[in-house]
Amino acid sequence: MNAFRDIDEFLQSGIDVVVECANREVVLQYAPRMITKKNLLIFSIGAFVDPNFYSELQQMASENMRKLILPSGAIGGLDVIKAAKLSGGLEEVTITTRKPASSLTEVEMTEKTVIFNGRATDAIHKFPKNVNVAIILSLVGLGTDETKVQVIADPSIDKNKHTIYVRGDFGACTVEIENLAMPSNPKTSYLTGLSILASIKALVDPIVIG
Repeated sequence: MNAFRDIDEFLQSGIDVVVECANREVVLQYAPRMITKKNLLIFSIGAFVDPNFYSELQQMASENMRKLILPSGAIGGLDVIKAAKLSGGLEEVTITTRKPASSLTEVEMTEKTVIFNGRATDAIHKFPKNVNVAIILSLVGLGTDETKVQVIADPSIDKNKHTIYVRGDFGACTVEIENLAMPSNPKTSYLTGLSILASIKALVDPIVIG
């Protein structure tokens, strides 16, 4: 395994897929250059709170015949949203996230507290390391300004819980997910890492389901 210290040398290597696991500032700085040379899987979905940046990378990926891969992370139900959006009748996408209070704030809490209620656009700025799930929902659905987000700090739980509600002309759907936190980083769900592996595996699988 080689360690690269020069970006040009790295981009000229035989690597097929670059997996970003840093932060959104790194995505903003390096993703446009990466996507011209390599398929790119982005973990820091919060970088796409700016729709113009998302559109820019989409266009560059298409022009350079590259894949921009955005894993589902700690949630499910994206297939429902994508299908519902095709008809133009997607009306509402809401996510309520409950996390152990200690992973969200240093303030000691004795009862669950709503610490945010608003748009995904604003949630990502206030909790950049905790609401990537809201951004991925926005990208496949109604956009960051129309996706509703509620964040609850709950001292009584030790797992991350997400409840997604989708409504449209297809009907309605509620998806509830209870995730164990990653032992080394309680702000991240264990499922998030697994979703990255699943996304990479899907690139070479001969059959695509869902």
